[in-house]
This record gives sequence, C-alpha cells and structure tokens, in this order.
Amino acid sequence: MDYIRKDLGSFNLHMIKTEKFKTITVKVLFHTPIIKEEITKRNVLADILLQSSKKYKTKRDLVIAAEDLYAASISNSNRRLGNYILTSFNFQVLMDKYTEEGNLEKAFSFFSEILLNPDISDNKFKKEKLDISKNNALMILNSIKESSSSYSMIKMLEAYDSNSPVSYRSIGYLEDLDMITESSLYDAYQKMINNDYVDIFVVGNFDNKEMLSLIKKYFKFKRIKKRKASYSLKEHIPRKKRLFTGEEINNTQSKLAIACPMNKLTEYEKNYPLVLANLIFGGGVESKLFKNVREENSLCYTIRSSINKLDNLLLIGAGIDRDNYAKTVNLITRNLNDLKKGKFTDRDIEVAKEFYYTSIEELEEDEYRIINEFLNEELLGLPPIVERLKKMNKVTKKEILKVYKKITMDTVFLLEGVKNEED
Repeated sequence: MDYIRKDLGSFNLHMIKTEKFKTITVKVLFHTPIIKEEITKRNVLADILLQSSKKYKTKRDLVIAAEDLYAASISNSNRRLGNYILTSFNFQVLMDKYTEEGNLEKAFSFFSEILLNPDISDNKFKKEKLDISKNNALMILNSIKESSSSYSMIKMLEAYDSNSPVSYRSIGYLEDLDMITESSLYDAYQKMINNDYVDIFVVGNFDNKEMLSLIKKYFKFKRIKKRKASYSLKEHIPRKKRLFTGEEINNTQSKLAIACPMNKLTEYEKNYPLVLANLIFGGGVESKLFKNVREENSLCYTIRSSINKLDNLLLIGAGIDRDNYAKTVNLITRNLNDLKKGKFTDRDIEVAKEFYYTSIEELEEDEYRIINEFLNEELLGLPPIVERLKKMNKVTKKEILKVYKKITMDTVFLLEGVKNEED
C-alpha cells in the first residue's frame, strides 16, 4: 500500500493506493466534540441526507441513480471516539476499468450532491423527509434491548461514569428526538459542514493526480478548521470499593459487562505492551479468560476483553447463566490478579505477537479496516505499520507486567436473564 496525506486547508485528504480491490472506496468523516444532547440530532441528520437531495427528490431516485453507477453503494454511521463524535458517509463504486470511462467522476458528482446539496427549502429540511428519518431513529431507539450484549455494556458504562462521554449512547436518546425540527436540523447541518474537522479517505487503485483533482472539484469546504480538543478522555480514578450493579431482562441468558480503568499508561505502553496484555488476558481464543473461564470451567458461553485507548478502558463482556455469576466474576478477578503477579509465559507473549501480526496482515483484505487503521495512526500519533511491527516484536514480559499493574477492575454489571428455558 502507498499512502499520501495532503492538508488541503479545509480538510485532510488521505489517499491509500492498493491493487487488491476492484472498487474505489471513499469515506468522508466529520469530527466534532461530542455533546450529549446533540447525538440524536446528529443521527437524524446523517439519515436524512441519504433520503433525498436537490437533484434526487426521493429515496427511490437515489437508489436508481446508484444502480445506474453500476450498483454503487452509499452508507452512513455515527460513533463516539473519545471526546468526539464522528459522522461518516461512505461511498463505494467499481473502477472505470470494470464499468465505463467517466463512471468514477459521475460517482463523485453523485456523492457530492448528496452531502453538499441537500433538499432544503426556506432554510429547513422538508417535513415529510424529517418524519421518515425521525421514525427510523425511533425504531432504533426502541430496539435498544434487542442486542443484550450491547445493552449490558451501555448500562455498565452509565454506572461506571454517568458524567463522562464514555457513558453516552451513540444511538441517541428518545427524549431528544421530539425536539428536532426542520429548522434545527438544518442548523445542525450548517454547523457540521462549516465547523467540523473533516478527513476524506480514498482506497483503491487510482492515479494520485487524477484523484486529487476529483476531490478538489467535488468536495469544497470553505472554512479552514482545526481540532478543538483532545480526543482522549480524562483518566477515571478507580473506586476504593468495586461497584456491583445490574438489571433484569426477559432473556434466558445473562450478560456480564465489566469496566477496568487504565491509569498512568505512557503512549508507548498504550500502543505496544497493552495490546499484547489484552490478547493474553481476553482478546482471543488463546487467552486466559477464554481457556480458564469458558473452556476449563464452562462458566460462560462467550467471553472477551477489549481495549479502548482513548477512553483509558479495558472492557470485559461475557454471556453466562445467572447461577454462574459469582463464580465467573471471581475467576475473572483471579486471572487478572495472576497476570499482575507475572503468571504468564514467554509462550503466551509469542502467541499474542503472532495473533497481532496476523491481524495486521488481514486488515489489508478490507477497505474499511484499512481506513480505520490510517485513522488510528492519525488520531493516536502512531508510526507506520512497518515501524510498529518492529517495536511490537521487542516488547518484553517486564513491560507487559508493568501494564497489568495499571489496570483495575472497577464496575461490574449483570444484565440478569430471568426467563426460564421452559417459558
């Protein structure tokens, strides 16, 4: 892969050239510091822009236009990243080599039309389009408990620190939905276009000069912006006494969610020893949690740990029977304490490194994983992959042990399934 980053003043352009794909993939990312009361509005805004535009008056018109571009695809998403909310619009189209000359430029014109020429009248969105998008948001908000794993993590993080962005629900809140009007949503659009920090990523096999020309022609953001705050959240001081909390749900299976704050980690520790520490602890099928809790003691259906560097958190999630709750928590605690005492081997480290190397190789097989990798480099200040692999190879047991000692189990949440199998 060849990577070029260009600062074009009002946005950054990231061109990632690879011959692995037959498509050109574009992601336009809008970053802004997150405000809890505006998350729902941001979700509705992302949805309404894909309902219509000045040129394409209906969703059907948009779908037909995308099909005419040889089944081009377009999507959107909102997610929190540390102190920021990122609204992304994704577009994927076949290269001209597999379609016809000029199809790529037509696709860029189409994508630009959707983002930069919305269906506005009298400085507001159309009521009928807003009703559709609000109804879409309502269905998502009403289905929050359908994924019990996600819901348990949401509730656990709200208990962990309700005043921090870490607890904000990326799907938004019902109480904020009714307050969104045609005018307030247009104001939100103007704010996003004019004030948000913007990154544009392009992945595929293209000529750099031609791609730069297309981007400049179809994506014109007038104002120069800078990031307004750090992406990293403030560290959470662990409780003196672990918090145990929970909620009942009408399911047969229970979900366990645990927050483990990480404190006083250096940037080097976050980017290298911590990654291996998590893989050894609960990040894969060779991990301590998977082997000791799931396989040897059969206390859970699933169990996994993950790290969020910007939130300074290690998270643990498990699917369990409610009768195994206490045993599972005790065994997770014991495994973490054992690791803090250095009870892991050079072979454990070797396996974790091999897993890491494999995951790096696999990311080149997916356009969006590639984009996320370069986005992480941008936000976390990471060096190129080749340099990271060299540093990861040199990580020692002593460095990993030092990281384990900076991890504390703080909040334990049980989403208790109270439905019996025979019900």
